[in-house]
Parts: sequence; structure tokens; C-alpha cells
Amino acid sequence: MTKVKIKRGDNVIVTTGKNKGGKGEVLEVIRKEGKDPRVVVAGINIVKKHVKPSASNPQGNIVEKEASIHISNVALMDKDGKATKLGSKMEGDKKVRVAKSTGETL
Repeated sequence: MTKVKIKRGDNVIVTTGKNKGGKGEVLEVIRKEGKDPRVVVAGINIVKKHVKPSASNPQGNIVEKEASIHISNVALMDKDGKATKLGSKMEGDKKVRVAKSTGETL
């Protein structure tokens, strides 16, 4: 499996695709064996899903929800709102994640 540096709760910016420039928080990181990792970002890549009528939802309807994006199409966002790469350094006995552009801890 490939190493994933983006985690749930990180703020990211979309770098390519129809949602380019969109910013949001990572809701979920999807890692499946034999497949490339994907992320679900709040408010990005909204799709319409038809929900079948059921006992709890007798009417049925069309729901808008976030679909996943390939992880290579998003980049971590620093405090200035710009895309940055991720590095790491030791602070005492803990390893912390650091934004390469600004040097701030994430």
C-alpha cells in the first residue's frame, strides 16, 4: 500500500479536476487493498444519489452528498490557504508534521 500523508481532519485544497481551487476538510480517507487511496472532502465533488423508497423513507428522494477524490488531486493547505508539502521533525520525543513552505506545525 502507498503511504498516505493526508489524514482525517486536515484542511486541503483541490489542485486538479472540475473542483480545482476548492478548499475543505477531509471527512474520510479511503484505503482499499489493491486500489489507490481516495479522500472525501467536505463540500467538494457533490453528486446526486437517488434513494429508493423504504419503510423508514416511504417517499424516496434525491440526496446530494460528497463523492471521493483521488488523493493525488488534493494538497495539504497551510495557514495562509496555499498548497504545501508535508515534512516531519522531532520535537522532544514526539514526531510532528510540518508544512514545508512555512515551517509551521500542522
